[in-house]
Amino acid sequence: MAAIDKTTYQEIAGNGSDYLSLIGWLGVFVAAGVAAAFYMETQGHVVTGMTNQIVWGIPHVFAVFLIVAASGALNVASIASVFNKTTYKPLSRLSAILALALLAGGLMVLVLDLGRPDRLDLTYLKQNFRSIFAWNIYFYTGFFAIVVVYLWMMMERRFNKYARTLGITAFVWRLALTTGTGSIFGFLAARPGYDAAVMAPLFIAMSFSFGLAIFILVVNVTYKSSKRPLGDVISFKLKNLLGVFIAAVLYFTVVQHLTNLYAAEHAGVESFILLDGGAYTLMFWIGQILIGGLLPMALLFHPATGRTSQGINIASLLVIIGGFVQVYIIIIGGQAYPLEMFPGFEVSSSFFDGAVHRYAPSLPEITLGLGGIATALLIVALAVRYLPILPASLADPIAEKQPASE
Repeated sequence: MAAIDKTTYQEIAGNGSDYLSLIGWLGVFVAAGVAAAFYMETQGHVVTGMTNQIVWGIPHVFAVFLIVAASGALNVASIASVFNKTTYKPLSRLSAILALALLAGGLMVLVLDLGRPDRLDLTYLKQNFRSIFAWNIYFYTGFFAIVVVYLWMMMERRFNKYARTLGITAFVWRLALTTGTGSIFGFLAARPGYDAAVMAPLFIAMSFSFGLAIFILVVNVTYKSSKRPLGDVISFKLKNLLGVFIAAVLYFTVVQHLTNLYAAEHAGVESFILLDGGAYTLMFWIGQILIGGLLPMALLFHPATGRTSQGINIASLLVIIGGFVQVYIIIIGGQAYPLEMFPGFEVSSSFFDGAVHRYAPSLPEITLGLGGIATALLIVALAVRYLPILPASLADPIAEKQPASE
């Protein structure tokens, strides 16, 4: 039976001008995102940067990034309850809240970008279980339900004994959720940039890395702004874990491209991404590999920068930037490369067959994506203000003396 959580949780003081200003600005971005969605809905596809060739634009990049990160944000709670690592237990509530918030922000962008959000009910009434999109509806709604109950079990002390059972359920469910999200691309055999079974484990590794990076930044910013003690014990454990997850993303990225290079039908798209894709090649090597992988690993494991909060925060921010670039390359780059209608032959027509497709995000698309991020941050900001989510202290003596599970 799990030990009772004896940590003292307190809401933050939210009456200061800085907090009210934060809430106000986040509200402005959320409203702007909704207004941008309404503008695109009423004016039509022509006001976006999307075309008949690139039908998933920058809003989908924001949405997929947030959804993938939502799964990974639950890492800390899973490690505490599923694997009995009690050092992480005080931050389990924040982990669950952040996971819910990121998923809400991602789904907001996704629903508003798909067009006709007023007909969302048809996704439930008209099911096609041969489509991975239909599966994901249940993955997303199920994740919400499970994590909400999981959070309740953690917050209600008399139900703490059930938290581990819900934690295991949430852990398995979020693996399924991320597998489903990655399989959206892995199952699309028509596009050579997508068609790969490794997409599922790659997205799982990406979720661990992106979600934990966001979690580290939220913890550090929240504790610094609320002037609460945050010791080195929990910080160093989180940064070491983040370094391992970054390495896992790099590993599966290498596997993805080596596998595609081995398959003759994917040689063209691999050359496009790795060598002669122009902006996409630069984003891959500089944005994804260097900024999102090698630099943060160097910062986290270097004895000087890896033991400072500034170094850890910079590394986490670089992971987020590189992760966004990686999702952009997967989604936009995968569509920019032309469909291989007749393998082994060059195709050219007035319908842009055989041509690399251009895409430039429009302001409304970017605004909608930023509105999704603002929605997630607004949920977290309100939760830590009105709910006992954050431990009053995470000083080293407290973090080291968490009760062990029985």
